[in-house]
Amino acid sequence: MPGWAVLLHNDDVNEFLFVARSVVEFARLALDDAMQRTVEAHESGVALLLVTHRERAELIQEQFQSRGLTVTIEPAA
Repeated sequence: MPGWAVLLHNDDVNEFLFVARSVVEFARLALDDAMQRTVEAHESGVALLLVTHRERAELIQEQFQSRGLTVTIEPAA
């Protein structure tokens, strides 16, 4: 069963710390990792948050969307 990549996209609307805290809450990353991924998304346009099973990826995507943040999912390579 292939995993699903959860991708955080750059956000020019919300505050940086709000995005990073959302990553901690929904993707369950440590704050340092969340900050790094948020910086990566800001600088390059997108950052891989994690690879997981499809149902969890869809849930995480919905949680981010509920806060107005853009996360997409796709089959992991």
